[in-house]
Amino acid sequence: MKELISEKFVRRAIRDWLFRNGWGRNYVEKETHEQGVDIKVCHNKYSRYFFIETKGESSAKSAKSQKETAFVYSLGQIITRMNVGSARYYYGLGLPTSSAVIAIRRIPWQVAKKLLLYIFSVDSKGRIKRYVWQDLRTVQTR
Repeated sequence: MKELISEKFVRRAIRDWLFRNGWGRNYVEKETHEQGVDIKVCHNKYSRYFFIETKGESSAKSAKSQKETAFVYSLGQIITRMNVGSARYYYGLGLPTSSAVIAIRRIPWQVAKKLLLYIFSVDSKGRIKRYVWQDLRTVQTR
C-alpha cells in the first residue's frame, strides 16, 4: 500500500527547495494547527515575499474527490490571504503531485499570471516541480 504524503512532508520539501533557490530570509513556517499562511519567506537578495499554502494527501476512501477538495481548499486559503496593496508578493500552492495535477489543469493560466501564483508539485521522494503561469498555459492549450 502506498504511503500518503503528509502536509508536513510537503512543507519540508518546499522549505528545502526555497533555501536552495535563494529564498530563506525571514523564513516562518506554521504548524498544521496554527492560523495563517503555512510558509512565509523573503528572497535573500531583494525584498520580495513568497506566501505558500500547503496540503497533504488524505486517507479517505474517495481519493479523487479528496484530491479535488484539497486543491480547492488550499486555493481558497491562499486567495483569502492575498494582499492587494502596493507591494507585489508571490503566492504558491504546495501540493502532492496527485493534487497538483488538478490545480495545473483547473487554475486558468491568466489568473496565475495576474496573481503571481505558482504551483509546487511534491512527489513521494520530496522532489519539487514548480509550475509558473507559462507552464499552465502550455498544459491548458494542448
